[in-house]
Amino acid sequence: MITHKPLTNLQLEILKLYSLDLTEDDLSDLKNVLACHFADRLSRRVDRIWHKKGLTNQDMDKLLNDENQ
Repeated sequence: MITHKPLTNLQLEILKLYSLDLTEDDLSDLKNVLACHFADRLSRRVDRIWHKKGLTNQDMDKLLNDENQ
């Protein structure tokens, strides 16, 4: 049995974009905006975890230089 889920708010907004005839430059710009948005969200989330755990730059250096990683 196949069940259909309603579209998310993101899917609905993207569908609205389909009605636009974007140039390749505009499409590239849009992709960059989306990529930057999600990269920024990830960075903020990692920062919160980092501070919550009380990690330091030295901790990161150790992780980056650990040969077992």
